[in-house]
Amino acid sequence: MNDNYQTLDYSFVNTSFEQRNRVLRNTYWLLALSLVPTVLGAWLGVATGLSLALSGGLGLVVFLVGAFGFIYAIERTKNSAMGVPVLLGFTFFMGIMLSRMIAMVLGFKNGTELVMMAFGGTAGVFFMMASLSTMIKRELSGLGKWLYVGAVVLMVGGLINIFVGSSAGMMVISMLSIAIFSAYMLYDIKSIIDGGETNYISATLALYLDIINVFQSLLALLGIFGGERE
Repeated sequence: MNDNYQTLDYSFVNTSFEQRNRVLRNTYWLLALSLVPTVLGAWLGVATGLSLALSGGLGLVVFLVGAFGFIYAIERTKNSAMGVPVLLGFTFFMGIMLSRMIAMVLGFKNGTELVMMAFGGTAGVFFMMASLSTMIKRELSGLGKWLYVGAVVLMVGGLINIFVGSSAGMMVISMLSIAIFSAYMLYDIKSIIDGGETNYISATLALYLDIINVFQSLLALLGIFGGERE
């Protein structure tokens, strides 16, 4: 009886381990795929001048309504065949939303270089957090509530700064955003590894938002400190 119990227990652990690996693998594949619509959306926004129409209050309303609408739809469809197309539609939308900042940075003489540096820096942060998540043995579930509070404070500060228009405020918010969402990357990846997140579409959405926030913040800092006027 004891031998049978040990065999069943080992089988359960092995299956759980395989399931977590499958979720992590599917998340990484979908995350890589989600960058394609993002690039297409950003290109479309810059090429058509749509990024200019998304400035000011109108752009903020479109972003908030579109982003929260898509996130709600993704959570509703994450267990169905529509989950992936809805997620990819969201990443295309986010690319369009990013196009205004990208267009502004591309207005610098070294704009293309700055965009590539922001992309490379974001990739570096992601790979560092992914590697770190495999080395940390303890659970990070307690970190979630602090990161959530930090993200809410950051969002409120960002909304206020849109109307204030302070460069110093933008610099501080961007630095805090990089720190908070880099930690969120570690938290979200560790959650998959520990079995806390079992749906790869939800996992992809969380990591995608982390990456977009880090990229956008890096791009803002590079534009402030490294932009060269024509």
